Amino acid sequence: MNYQEGLDWIHERIKFGIKPGVRRMEWMLERLGNPERNINGIHVVGTNGKGSTVSYMRNALNRNDYTVGTFTSPYIETFNERISVDGSPISDGELIELIEIVKPASEAMELETELGTATEFEIITMMMFVHFGALKPVDYVIVEAGLGAKHDSTNVFMPIMTVLTSIGLDHTSILGDTLLDITKDKSGVIKPGIPLVFSVKDQVSREYIHKVLEDNDAKGIELDRDIILMPNNGEFQFQYAHYDFQDIKLGMVGRHQKENASLAIAALLELHERGKAVLDFNKMIHGIEETSWPGRIETVSTDPLVIIDGAHNRESMRALVETMERQYSDKKITVLFSAIEGKPLSDMVDMLGEIAASFHVTDFDFQKSLSKEHIFEKVNHPDKSMVADYISFIEAFEGDLLLVTGSLYFISEIKQYYNNKDTGS
Repeated sequence: MNYQEGLDWIHERIKFGIKPGVRRMEWMLERLGNPERNINGIHVVGTNGKGSTVSYMRNALNRNDYTVGTFTSPYIETFNERISVDGSPISDGELIELIEIVKPASEAMELETELGTATEFEIITMMMFVHFGALKPVDYVIVEAGLGAKHDSTNVFMPIMTVLTSIGLDHTSILGDTLLDITKDKSGVIKPGIPLVFSVKDQVSREYIHKVLEDNDAKGIELDRDIILMPNNGEFQFQYAHYDFQDIKLGMVGRHQKENASLAIAALLELHERGKAVLDFNKMIHGIEETSWPGRIETVSTDPLVIIDGAHNRESMRALVETMERQYSDKKITVLFSAIEGKPLSDMVDMLGEIAASFHVTDFDFQKSLSKEHIFEKVNHPDKSMVADYISFIEAFEGDLLLVTGSLYFISEIKQYYNNKDTGS
């Protein structure tokens, strides 16, 4: 099997859709000797902020000379980055090796049980557990959940720390229509005796989480209660327990990034307190400050100014709009937008319309991409258009600022275009 054949086999499983539940994962993992039991894992769930929080923690641990594996989704530049070590994607050879291990277990499950076929995400999750739990052990593995928590494919290991970054109305067709429904699913990350660092704004949801924490005899560490974040111009002060760090200046902009960084710092400090990590705090903060995460208010061109951001639901779009208003109020913002099915489209384009001088919609080559015609109908803006060739549109742009946003899958396409442009390929 070569690399492309391996990727094709994985991607073929997209047609099996999303199948919540962990029974298939448990069967396949047992078949492979339960590699998930061998990792020192940190489980990160939430509607928004997961990827950034994972990156903050990974960078801070790397600064303290720990080797860190990460599992993230979706990928922005290359498929392999979903399974990475110290920020570097696994090699093509390693990916092929993992497929050759996981494929027989998946096929055996189809033949020997009535559990059905493994989904694409389940296969990739299996590969991650095999890589870090059997083939290439690391000091820590930070596992980003895919969808929800309780029934997510990643929810099959006992972590040393759990983090819940946020709760918002996303994937409502699967997780439920209310914040409390989604909270009940996300709270599935809580394990007996394992601390949870979390940020939840809704009072009813917070009360539910505290009840689950109490039932599991697990410590809750809550932003704005136990963790105090005090912004000061572009910097912020962080307080938790007896810790007090001043003048933290992030490489990523926005109030939401300060919150994500604060969750990461608190989780690392709790690991330190519990003897699960030995940290030099100066190195930890330096690691946090120098963290970047592709596709999050990322400048991909300065002349002209082009910014990309994978805001793909209400909460992330509101954070993007607020940040753009604060950081670029002097700019005339041109918006290029695309989205996939199942998102609160009207709300998202209405928010974007607040900052857009002109609003342009497009579609891209992806199974769930919405047509530009469908998106166009939802946009209420006096200066709007449909873009057939978004690459040509970007190349011809000569305005103040082009903001390209919407689906993370769309942002991945734009990011790859700029990467190829930079390398001349």
